[in-house]
Amino acid sequence: MKLTVDINDETATITEVQQNLVKELLAKTAELEKVEGETEVSVTFVSLDRIQEINRDYRGKDQPTDVISFALNEQDEEELDVVAEGLPNVLGDIIISVSHIRSQAEEYGHSFERELGFLTVHGMLHLLGYDHLNEDEEKEMFSRQEDILSAYGLSR
Repeated sequence: MKLTVDINDETATITEVQQNLVKELLAKTAELEKVEGETEVSVTFVSLDRIQEINRDYRGKDQPTDVISFALNEQDEEELDVVAEGLPNVLGDIIISVSHIRSQAEEYGHSFERELGFLTVHGMLHLLGYDHLNEDEEKEMFSRQEDILSAYGLSR
């Protein structure tokens, strides 16, 4: 498996060390989720206003949120696989609110890096098809997030 991660920090506040943490966590998630082949993911760090704008325009919710994922290869069961042979599997985009990383880290009493990791893995799991629309899905997804963060060594 080869994972390419494109990071765009619109806030100019995420350090190189933190960007490397994001890349490593995405790679760990891909490894543990058994993602195969050449794969690409985009991560963008945005302001509170920008994530609210994205949430409003694409999800119809006019409020800020912490992370939004746009899976580029979601498909219905009857659709054909959209990954062409010889081309990378472009999973999609993860958009993270830097303001939420700060405020939620403080609220939950853990580090900025722990919250950054949590939101990164959460976004990646959405790209891989996980969701939390009901209690069972939520338990499965959040349990998987904790497993991945623990396997990486980023616990509370």
